[in-house]
Amino acid sequence: MIELRATLAGRIALAVLSTLILLFLALPIVVIVVTSFGKDAFGSFPPEAWTLGWYQQLFADGSKWPAALSLSVLVASMTTVFSLVLGITAATALVRSDLPLRSAVYGLVLAPLVIPQVVIALGLFLLFEPAAMLGSPIAIAFGHTVLASPIAVMILMATLKGIDERLEDAAASMGASRLTVWRRITFPLAAPGMIAAAIFSFITSFDEFFISQFLSSVDTVTLPVQVFNVLQYNVDPSVTAISAILIAVAVVALALVAAVRRLGGPGKQAGLLPTESAVSLPAGSETR
Repeated sequence: MIELRATLAGRIALAVLSTLILLFLALPIVVIVVTSFGKDAFGSFPPEAWTLGWYQQLFADGSKWPAALSLSVLVASMTTVFSLVLGITAATALVRSDLPLRSAVYGLVLAPLVIPQVVIALGLFLLFEPAAMLGSPIAIAFGHTVLASPIAVMILMATLKGIDERLEDAAASMGASRLTVWRRITFPLAAPGMIAAAIFSFITSFDEFFISQFLSSVDTVTLPVQVFNVLQYNVDPSVTAISAILIAVAVVALALVAAVRRLGGPGKQAGLLPTESAVSLPAGSETR
């Protein structure tokens, strides 16, 4: 009975602590979303009156928000394509081939995730400035790919590790070419992981600030940079509305990933997101 009470008390304490932590993490998001509907955006919380005026102001004549939003979507779309191409190539080489120094190559691929983003942004600035590419959406997309592609590689490596290689070997033994094996076997099984990699690549680019700040120009400003400029030079209450939109994009992206995991089935869910086995290469994989 004493052990039961202790276990029950522990469960209650754990539930309360978990709830408090989740509320603490979600509180800034809730404040932003609620404030974006307040008539006095920076005046009080909770708002004393409600309005949709800040959202209407985003798309008013002369507003810079639509251009920044469209540029961010364009750059994020290009980044997604670049990251998928690099991610599929690198993940296939790391998982399906006898690549020399595989662990070193994998560490190099993940390096942009541990190097400070401002350092990467400065390096990209020094790279693109002599080529007169500052302000080019392609240059910004290339810069975002440096950060997004390692995430795509991790997800796709986990996806490929979850595919039974015997299926590919069976198809090859029946005369299928490598292209046919990839098109008929590997691609359908890896499609959910590719979708997850694409979503995370898009959201990584869409929210990126440092690289965009270094590579943007007066005429090409992404959404995060525009938010920073507004808060720095001219406090505009409509920034709360655009922040709520950014939050909504992130929530939709996570919901899509969850939907893809569910549609992928129980046997495929483990391959949609990086796991411990995908992050650390097995000791035997060096000689496989």
